[in-house]
Amino acid sequence: MAGKLEAGGGDGEYTQDGTTDLHGNPILRSERGGWRACSFVVVYEVFERMAYYGISSNLVLYLTKQLHQGTVLSANNVTNWVGTIWMTPIIGAYIADAHLGRYRTFMVASVIYLLGMILLTMAVSLPSLKPAKCGVGTADLNCDQKASSVQLGVFFLALYILAVGTGGTKPNISTIGADQFDEHEPRERRQKLSFFNWWMFSIFFGTLFANTVLVYIQDKIGWTVGYALPTVGLAVSIAIFTAGTPFYRHKPTSESSFAKMAGVIVAAVRKCRVPSPVDPRDLHEIDPEQYAKKKTSPLPYTPNFSVLSKAAVRTGGSTSRWSLSTVTQVEQTKQMLKMLPVLGITFVPSAMLAQINTLFVKQGTTLDRHVGAHGFEIPPASLQGFVTISMLVSVVLYDRLFVPFMRRLTRNPRGISLLQRMGVGLVLHIVIMAIASVTDRYRLNVAHENGVFDSKAGKTIPLSIFVLLPQFVLMGVADAFLEVAKIEFFYDQAPEGMKSLGTSYSMTSLGIGNFLSSFLLSTVAHITGRHGQGGWIQNNLNASRLDLYFAFFAVLNCANLVVFFAVCRMYVYNAEVTHVVDGGGEKQREVAMQPSPAAGAPDVML
Repeated sequence: MAGKLEAGGGDGEYTQDGTTDLHGNPILRSERGGWRACSFVVVYEVFERMAYYGISSNLVLYLTKQLHQGTVLSANNVTNWVGTIWMTPIIGAYIADAHLGRYRTFMVASVIYLLGMILLTMAVSLPSLKPAKCGVGTADLNCDQKASSVQLGVFFLALYILAVGTGGTKPNISTIGADQFDEHEPRERRQKLSFFNWWMFSIFFGTLFANTVLVYIQDKIGWTVGYALPTVGLAVSIAIFTAGTPFYRHKPTSESSFAKMAGVIVAAVRKCRVPSPVDPRDLHEIDPEQYAKKKTSPLPYTPNFSVLSKAAVRTGGSTSRWSLSTVTQVEQTKQMLKMLPVLGITFVPSAMLAQINTLFVKQGTTLDRHVGAHGFEIPPASLQGFVTISMLVSVVLYDRLFVPFMRRLTRNPRGISLLQRMGVGLVLHIVIMAIASVTDRYRLNVAHENGVFDSKAGKTIPLSIFVLLPQFVLMGVADAFLEVAKIEFFYDQAPEGMKSLGTSYSMTSLGIGNFLSSFLLSTVAHITGRHGQGGWIQNNLNASRLDLYFAFFAVLNCANLVVFFAVCRMYVYNAEVTHVVDGGGEKQREVAMQPSPAAGAPDVML
């Protein structure tokens, strides 16, 4: 059953991008997809981001105040969990692409996600699942009564069930939304760009609500209500998404990108001693017509990573995936592997991001949080809202002012290259950590001048919490450069057919960055606390030396920037090559990605 194929098309035609209904049947454009379907997806994301950040933004304070954990342990538990949150989507994307499909993977994961949230709400609500209150005005003044193994077990079991759930929802929900627009229809292609704008707005709105309203409820009303609200919100969002099922378009499952790359690497290893042909045209490749039928293009041979090209050498033996690959599969693998050095330099700034909802929030607990004549007290975690706001404002200013200005100077459609944009973000991270170091040195001086030597005694330093505002605001500005460019870079430089894997590089960066933060915090605390010394990071923040710890981060960022420059000098961008192929009776313009023509002359621009 085929639909009309005229360019531009009408509402009565079938979709041309391979989307089907849930049972694999062709679908009419007028009956499914478009903004009607996407509205359910966008609303879901608002509530889901509200749920996730409602937990993560204030988690370090729950671990400290309610479970009586120390500074290092509580911060590491947060970063280890957040790191897991960002790593599990790789597994979820694989299951969706190769086995269950995006919709079914999403629905199963949503149930798991909701079960984790329900168990987490129970863990913070039932008296038997949490230790008695401690601190000033209680029997346990110094919070020496630790949570039991059962209490900790239930709480962290709930957190990691939630992490498993997000592994299936996070990588699939945005792609489900994008799947509702047919790239082969001009009007829907334009609508797809608008979808991503609304998608980002939904994320910003949900995050800002969590960082302001939900953390205030948790801080002033109670953890039970503060966790129950995002749980109910998540349940509502899943119900809204499910209600849109009759309107969704679905992409069929395909071979996993991991399997393609593994096949190339295994085949290359097995034939490492096989001589390569003199003429690369003798390497294995399928008929171009087969690519045309799939509305894709083959990739041309490139000499870099020549050892991998042996996977496409014909030997007359087995032609299985593990013995013989096409030139296109080899080139796709090369393009994914050459991005790994760039991925590596993003780990350190991702570790800096982990400080936002750990040590930065802990700093805020020691300061005066009263605002206005009526003494309104803001929660320490609420300053994270300024990261969201400053990032939103910076993205708009970057797009509307900076890009047009730089475009006139550089003649680059993006204004500056993606690596240059990342480089600006890396420089800002150095500035942020330097400011954080100076600010904490000032905080300690004021504390000692006013005799506030113990941050656990309940007495705050007579210094406004807004002294921390510059490091939060600048972190949002840095995100507008580094994080946005990172997502775009890994998507843009990934070959067609592996875009989802390219996007997962960004998630991997955040995951490993959080694990790196845990490692650095534990290592520095251990080394500086040897020989009976208190160390840089103690439970008593007024006796700690966070100023030195943040200065160490500034130096680490400087070293990372040097490595970044070296990586940039070696990196060769993919270049778009547009050509015409015969697509079954009609001419279509196709775009293939290949390394820049200046092979051997790497792009020295960032």
